[in-house]
This record gives sequence, C-alpha cells and structure tokens, in this order.
Amino acid sequence: MSLLVVGLSHRSAPVSVLERAALHADAQVKLLQDTVAADPATEAAVLATCNRIELYADVDKFHAGVAELSTLLAQHSGVGLDELTPYLYVHYEDRAVHHLFSVACGLDSMVVGEGQILGQIKDSLARAQELHTAGRLLNDLFQQALRVGKRAHSETGIDRAGQSLVTFGLEQLALGAEVSDWARGKKALVIGAGSMSSLAAATLARVGVTEIVVANRTADRAERLAEILNEGGDVSARAVPMDSVSDELTRADVVVSCTGATGLVLSAEAVAAARGSVTQLGADEVPPLRGSGAAQAARQPASSATDENCPLDLAPTQATPGFSVLGEAAVAGMAASELEQHAAWVDNAPRPQSSGSVATVLDPVAEADAIAALAATAAVIGRVPERRRPEPVAEIPRPTPSLFLLDLAMPRDIDAAVHRLGGVRLVDIESLAEASADAPMAADVDQVRRIVADEVAAFGAALRAAHITPTVVALRSMAADVVAGEIARLDGRLPGLDDKQRGEITQTVRRVVDKLLHAPTVRVKQLAAEPGGAGYADALRTLFDLDPETVAAVSRAEDSTTDEKDRGSS
Repeated sequence: MSLLVVGLSHRSAPVSVLERAALHADAQVKLLQDTVAADPATEAAVLATCNRIELYADVDKFHAGVAELSTLLAQHSGVGLDELTPYLYVHYEDRAVHHLFSVACGLDSMVVGEGQILGQIKDSLARAQELHTAGRLLNDLFQQALRVGKRAHSETGIDRAGQSLVTFGLEQLALGAEVSDWARGKKALVIGAGSMSSLAAATLARVGVTEIVVANRTADRAERLAEILNEGGDVSARAVPMDSVSDELTRADVVVSCTGATGLVLSAEAVAAARGSVTQLGADEVPPLRGSGAAQAARQPASSATDENCPLDLAPTQATPGFSVLGEAAVAGMAASELEQHAAWVDNAPRPQSSGSVATVLDPVAEADAIAALAATAAVIGRVPERRRPEPVAEIPRPTPSLFLLDLAMPRDIDAAVHRLGGVRLVDIESLAEASADAPMAADVDQVRRIVADEVAAFGAALRAAHITPTVVALRSMAADVVAGEIARLDGRLPGLDDKQRGEITQTVRRVVDKLLHAPTVRVKQLAAEPGGAGYADALRTLFDLDPETVAAVSRAEDSTTDEKDRGSS
C-alpha cells in the first residue's frame, strides 16, 4: 500500500475555483466514507481549509487511485471533473509525506509561517479517526506532521516569516499604518464564533478596539466568546443574534466575517443600506462600460469612455471618480492584471482603416468571430492573450474608507461587489492571496525546509522498517514453532529426561536459533529502512517459505493495537 494525496490550493487554483469547490462538514464526511468504500483505497483523510482541499489515501494502485480520488473530489465539491482537473496536484509516497510536513510547518500557507494550520490538521485527523477511515499509515503520518510542525515553530523563527491570516488581513486593512494605531478606538463586529472568528476577535481586542460585537447563528457560542473577551478586561464585548447584523453595521467601524454559510452573509446592498454615509456607485450616474472601456476608465477621464463589447462578458461598470479596477476585477472573478490584459487585447485588435474623416465600424460578424476566438484561446491557455504589454493599473483615488471589512470565509461571506462602494475597504481571501504573493521570505524558511527534509527521510525509513517487521515477527514465530516441535520429538525419544535436563536442552536450542537469526533480521531491518528496501520483506518470505497469511495476521494484530492506542490518546 502507498500514500497518495490529490488536492488543490491557492497555489494551484484561482480563488474563484477554490470558493466553488469548498467542502462543508457533511460533504467531508461523505467524501471520507466514499473514499474508503472505493476499490483502490483502504484509508482516507480530508484536509479542508479556507485555501486548500486535499484528500489523502492509502492506495494499492497509483493510476487507479489518482483517477478515483480526483473523481470523488469533483463529485463532492460540485465542480465538474473536466473543470477541476487542471488545478489538481498529485503527490505520491515520499513526495506526499514531504507535502504534508511542509503544510504543517506553514511553508505552503498563504501567509508563510502561520500556525493555525496545525489545528486544522489535528481536526482532520480527529475526523478520520472518529469515522474509522484512518488506519495505521494515516494515523502515523498526521501525528508525525503535527510533531514536525511544532518542532519547526519551536526550533526556528518561522513565526517571524508570517502571521496568522487574521493579522495579515488587518495589516492590509490598515494600508501600511501600524495596526494598533489604526484599530485604536474603533468598534468591531465579528460575524461567526468558530476558531477563525474567535482568533479574529482576540486579535482585535489585543490591538486596541474598544468594543466587539459577536453575531452567530448559535447564540450560546456567541455569548461564550463574548464572555471570554470580557474576562480580558481591555475590551467591551457582547453577543447578538444574526438578525441584528444590519443594525450593528450602522455602528461598526470594522467587520470581520468567517462563517460556514454556503451563501452570502453580507450583500453589497445590505452594506450600502446600513451605512447611510457610504456612497454606492449607481448605474444611472454614467453610461455603462464593458471590457476595454472598464479598464480604460482607470486611465481616462469619465467623459472619454465609450461602450465596448467584452469577450469575457464582464458586468457593466461605472467610470466615476470612485472607480476601482481591483473592485471590478473581483466582481468579474479575475485578477486586476487579467482585466488589464483584456483591455490591451481589445484596444490593439486589428480594425479596418478609416477613410477620410469617417471611421469604419467593424463588421458585427467579424467582431463576433474575434470574440469567439479570444474566448477559445483563453480557455485553452488559461489566460487572455495580449497584443501588447499591459499598462500598470492606475487607480483613481477613492473616498477615504470609513468602514473596513475583512472576509476570511471560503466560500466568501461578503459580496465582492462591496468593492464598488465608496468609503468602504474590503479585504478578502482573493486580495490576501495577491498581497501575499510577493511577501518576503524569512531566513528561517531555509532551516524549516531542512527540518522537513530530515523528518521526511526519518519517516520513510521508519515506514519501510515497519513494513518488514511483520515478516520478521512471523519468521521468529516459525522458528519458535520449530524449536517446540523438536523438543517434543526429543521427549518421545528420551522419555527419561528430568525437568532440569529438558529445560537446559530447550534453552540451548533456543539460543542457537536466536543467534542464527539475530544478524540477518537486524541487517534486513536496516536494509529495508533504506530507499528501495521494500523488496527485502518479499525476499525474506521467499527464502524461509513463510505463510503469507501468517504475516498478514501479524500486520492485522499490530494495526488493531495501534488503532486502539490512537483512539485512546485522541
């Protein structure tokens, strides 16, 4: 059997795909159950966070395992397999171990070095243990990953390489100011009372907000979180029901939302309605723009904008002084740079030459063909082809924000159209991903990578050594049976032996057998622990003609003992 992981994360897939593929708790349970029921897999665990979805399994066939796990991920995520496949990554055996250990250390996080992933790995293991989908391999793997992660944080300064997603998000809201200076005196609304929301509330209290209101669908959890915050003595906290969110929005300066809702918690209309001082960019203010005109609105005065046909069918946008390329890109589900690429493509598309002072209008059929060709090319290569290098995004100044929103949920809690609201600053998972892409790496990252490499080698050696242990145990058991049989035959031939004589003979024979087996069994364990050593177990079974069922029985007994110990310690 071999370890296989199939998944997607912020490194392989756009946030829009991750958002659609997000697995709620019930879907994770069903995915685990269906995975172990499938033919290639005997164990399974799901690691699902706000920026990754990974399915780990112990499989007996690589290609069949990849196909089955990919299909199951698509089925339970609701994203079609053809659409999901380009964003999936696959790791096998030692590479799979290396990947999980790197994840546990925070090396693969959106914010490098953040420690919250350890709690998520622990929850993933607990879920698999509760459903009995984690056997010996995944129990050992995930528990070792937790130890490696803790070692990385205790032995290095990886914590300095990044912060929690909450801290990083607040820094983005503060726009370069000290978070403590920015937060001092503000009133905060926290929507949700889970682990991320609790971390957000505690962080807000630490950086100096004066009041925190917690809204949650389960009142008891919201009240408990408020009590904990009040015990700190530095902030006033209270709990409210979810239907009070609109009222609380009128008083809040900062809103952090992280719920498990499958739909939007805050729409752009709700935010605008709750904040009378917020200016919404209305459709009747200026003529609507599409495509190239939308991007050009960030570069041209509003009076020069004209309607365009957008090959990507972007929603209408407004060329007002509050126009935000980032906002329009978020609403359209693409990066700001991609929006600019599209503008450059359309701006420089070949067009018929004008004659005299009369401009020739492009034939509608030719225009439609150009749009279809662009869409087909974008679908194949995964981006919009550009005819020239895009110009830098030039944002027109927006009103100074009076309301700050941090959306840490996946799928998103807050409507991306909030980007269009004047006086509002929204930071969500997508904008955090863009902001963290160029974040500097700490020197400690190299040290953590060395730790991961060492731990992967040690885990692989231990796994390979454990693989041969049942064969060695079966060999010693067979030798003990041979000794017992020969002593019984000796009793029949020499019935006059007293107990002392029989005991001495028995002990002597056993010592001879142990000495003969000691060197080869020790050596075979050493060889089996090295890369490529898996074949030594087969060689040992063949040389000593060991019954495969006896070896399997030893393995089952060891797995049963390990499972009981793991359940007792979890």
